[in-house]
Amino acid sequence: MKLAILSREPTSYSTQRLLAAAVALGHAAVVIDHLQCNLVLEKGKPGIIYRGERLEGFDAIIPRIGASVTFYGTAVVRQFEMMKVRT
Repeated sequence: MKLAILSREPTSYSTQRLLAAAVALGHAAVVIDHLQCNLVLEKGKPGIIYRGERLEGFDAIIPRIGASVTFYGTAVVRQFEMMKVRT
């Protein structure tokens, strides 16, 4: 299973524990800073660009969105949901 952990702090203890647990269970996991995601609003083909590359192939995401960025963070989560990625 390919997982994305949406977090602003990839080095925080809780994010590192989630990453380690996913890897220990045999999953491929990456940490993505959701504030660096650009949403592609194309009819019938939603997408997300992260650091110049289109994000594809994820099976699920684990959102870790802080209160100060809730509005944009939830928009990124909704975009993943429109891409048929489980939350």
